[in-house]
Amino acid sequence: MKKQTKLVTVGGVKIGGGERIKIQSMTTTKTSDIQKTVAQINALQKAGCEIVRAAVSDEADALAVREVVEKINLPFVADIHFSPKLAVMAIENGADKVRINPGNIGGEKEIQYVADCIKAHKIPVRVGANAGSLEKNFLEKYGRTAEALVESALYNVGILEKFGVNDIVISVKASDVPLTVKAYTLLSQKTDYPLHLGVTEAGTTEAGVVKSAVGIGTLLLQGIGDTIRVSLTDDPTKEVYAAQHILRACGLDGEFVEVVSCPTCGRCSWESMGLANKVTEFVRPYKKRAKIAVMGCVVNGPGEAKDADIGIAGGNGSCLLFRKGEPYKKVSAENAEEEFFKEIRLLLDGE
Repeated sequence: MKKQTKLVTVGGVKIGGGERIKIQSMTTTKTSDIQKTVAQINALQKAGCEIVRAAVSDEADALAVREVVEKINLPFVADIHFSPKLAVMAIENGADKVRINPGNIGGEKEIQYVADCIKAHKIPVRVGANAGSLEKNFLEKYGRTAEALVESALYNVGILEKFGVNDIVISVKASDVPLTVKAYTLLSQKTDYPLHLGVTEAGTTEAGVVKSAVGIGTLLLQGIGDTIRVSLTDDPTKEVYAAQHILRACGLDGEFVEVVSCPTCGRCSWESMGLANKVTEFVRPYKKRAKIAVMGCVVNGPGEAKDADIGIAGGNGSCLLFRKGEPYKKVSAENAEEEFFKEIRLLLDGE
């Protein structure tokens, strides 16, 4: 059962409070390059991103926030390190939320400076503790552990609360998956603020997707987490696609077209693998529940995909189209792709 957390609203998007889990990503552009930043954010939105974060590393970035926000339709989160001044500038220029790292934003005086601005503009803040930038006192007390991450985050949350800020989201990220899982599990026991999940510095696509799926998926299946980001050293739209697959694998997204396909074997005598990839890309934009199967051979294909709405399996120069495991049409292998896509469109669009 999902843990009930406080409700926080980010630019009209609700997180926590029993709301469904939201997908976040982060731009890779220089924020002051407004044209590229807006283009990337629009691409992320098209992919399914619901909240976007961007680095604010200098005054040019902070000033650019205003124009970027005016040109996009996603809530904009300003990611701040080291400079309370930049946090305030980003807020004053229209950021819907700020993310600060307690390990490098400064002491209580600096946090109060940011807190006063947050209150004035009535926006939320994410306190993001990171294993790579923990404060010295917590490192000395605990080492680089889950306890250190959690205590750092909650200490800084306490300072924000002291200065009247209560719209707070928390994250406790590490690149080590067991450490990340342990930290979030402990944090969830200690607070009712919504939690943003992620495995930081997860790596390039192949390794990063696996680490994120294991870490984020483990937590989601325990009912922990309100927003997620898959961190990849790649095009950020791939982060969104990976996050969607994690939610679906955990049974937390029911509005999608599932494509199942067999790994193929020596019995497969047609290009089922290529068709499976084409079908996956084709159905990505659809927000409806359906199941499509692309199976390598007719020996086991229809039976293995008996619960699929429609499917295809091949062998001996021809392919068999089936519904719920029952064959209904035989087509030549050379026409199989065209015929199958006609059936997919009929299923999804009623054409």
